[in-house]
Amino acid sequence: MFNKIMKRGGRKVPKSEANEPTIFSTAYRSSTGSPAAAASNVTVNHAYRSTTATAGPQLQAPTGSAGSPGVLPQIENLPLFRDVPIPDRQSLFLRKLQICSIVFDFSDSLKFAREKETKRQTLVELFDFIQPGSGRLSELVQEELIRMIGTNIFRCLPPASHENTGSESADPEEEDSYLDPSWPHLQCIYDLLHRYVVSSDTETKVAKRYIDHSFVLRLLDLFDSEDPREREYLKTILHRIYGKFMVHRPFIRKAINNIFYRFIFETERHSGIGELLEILGSIINGFALPMKEEHKLFLVRALIPLHKPKSMSAYHQQLSYCITQFVEKDFKLADTVIRGLLKYWPVTNCQKEVLFLGELEEVLEATQSAEFQRCMVQLFKQIGRCLNSSHFQVAERALFLWNNDHIVTLIAQNRGVIFPIIFDALEKNMQSHWNQAVHGLTANVRKMFLDMDSELFEECQQKHVDEEAKAKSQEERRQLAWRRLEAAAAAARPLPEDMVLVS
Repeated sequence: MFNKIMKRGGRKVPKSEANEPTIFSTAYRSSTGSPAAAASNVTVNHAYRSTTATAGPQLQAPTGSAGSPGVLPQIENLPLFRDVPIPDRQSLFLRKLQICSIVFDFSDSLKFAREKETKRQTLVELFDFIQPGSGRLSELVQEELIRMIGTNIFRCLPPASHENTGSESADPEEEDSYLDPSWPHLQCIYDLLHRYVVSSDTETKVAKRYIDHSFVLRLLDLFDSEDPREREYLKTILHRIYGKFMVHRPFIRKAINNIFYRFIFETERHSGIGELLEILGSIINGFALPMKEEHKLFLVRALIPLHKPKSMSAYHQQLSYCITQFVEKDFKLADTVIRGLLKYWPVTNCQKEVLFLGELEEVLEATQSAEFQRCMVQLFKQIGRCLNSSHFQVAERALFLWNNDHIVTLIAQNRGVIFPIIFDALEKNMQSHWNQAVHGLTANVRKMFLDMDSELFEECQQKHVDEEAKAKSQEERRQLAWRRLEAAAAAARPLPEDMVLVS
C-alpha cells in the first residue's frame, strides 16, 4: 500500500501545466477574475522574490494567451499611427500592445537587442498616441492597455541586498542603490500608465474597472523595489490614482497602513517607506476638519510607532512632516504626539536622538498652552537628560530649543514648574560638561532664566546648593559606615582552615 501511495505522489506534470506561462504573464491576469481569486493573488512580499531570471521573452496577447518561455515570438513590423486611417488606429493600438506584452530578460544586454529596441520604440509610440485631446480609448483598448502594463511591471523583485548578505545591521543610507537593468522599458511603461491616469479623456467610471483594488495592491507591493527611480514613478502615479479615483481612497489608506504595520512589527525592512510617507503628507494636508477618528487612529497606531525602527533616519524627514501636519490640522493632538515621541525616545542611539529633538521643536511650534501643560513635566525631564548627554550634538540640539521664541514663551508661562526640573541639569553642565560649545550655550540659557525671573532662579539655586550639601553629607556617612564594617571584619577572629561556610 505504501509503494502505491509513493507511485501516485510522483505523477507527471500535465502538458497544460508544463506550458503555463510564468508569473510575468499570469500575475495580473489572475487578478481579473472573481474577487476571491483576486484577494488570494494580490500580496507580493519578500517570500515571492526570485533569483531566477526569465530565460527569454514572453508574449501576452490581447486575448490573454501567452507564448512559450524561451521562444522568441514573431514581431511584425507595424506602421506608424499617422500612416493609417483614423478609424483603424485603435485596432493598430491593440496590435502594438501585443508587441509590448513581450517581457524580455535584461540580464544579458546583447540578447534580443533588436527586439528590445523595437518594443521600446513601440512604447514611445503608444505614449504619444494617448496624449490629451487625442480622443477617448475604447473600453477594450483600455482593458488591454492595463493588462499589458500589469504584465510588464508586476514581476518578482530581485532579492534585496540584505537578503543576499544576511546582514541585518547595515545602514540603509550607506547601501548602494540598485538600478534595474530593465529600466529603459519600465520607464516607458510607467510614463504610459501616468499619462493614462492623468488624461482628461480617461473616464473614472470606466477606468476604475481595470485600475481596481487588485491593481492598486500590486502597485503598492512594487514600492519595495530597491531602484529609487521606480519608487519615484510609483509615488507620482499612486498619488494621481488617489486624487482621481475617490472610490479607492479608503482602500489605499488602509493598504498603506498594513504595509506600515508589517514594517514596524515584523520585518523593519522596506525600501519605499519614505515615498509612501510623502504621499500621505499630501493626503493629510487635505483632511477635512473636524478630523475623523479613523485618521487619529492612523496617527497613533502607524505614524508614531514608525519612530521605533532602527532605519528611521532613512525616512525621518517625511515622517516628521506628516506628524507636524496632524498637529497643525488639530492642535489638540499635540499632547498625544509628544507623549508618543517620549514613549519611543532612543536610549543609546545619539544620532536618532538628535532627529527626535528636531522633530520635537517642530511639534512644539504648533502646540498651544493647554496641550503643553499636560505633558510638560515628562517632556522637560527628558530634555534635562538630553542636556546632560555626553554626546555634544545631543546636548547642543537640546539647548537650541531656547532659540525658538514660541517655545521660550511656553516655558516662561510655566516657569514655576519647568525651572526646578531643568535647573539641576544646567548647573551640572556648567560644572562638568567637557564641550566648550555646550558650556557656552548652557550659560546663555541660565542667564535667560535669571533675566526671566530672578527670584525663582535664586530659589532654585538655593535648593540646588542644599541638595548638593545633603548628598555630600549622605556620601560621607556612607563612607564612614563602610570603614566601620571593614574595621570590624579585620578585628574579627579568622575562621579555622577546615571550616567551610555553607550559604
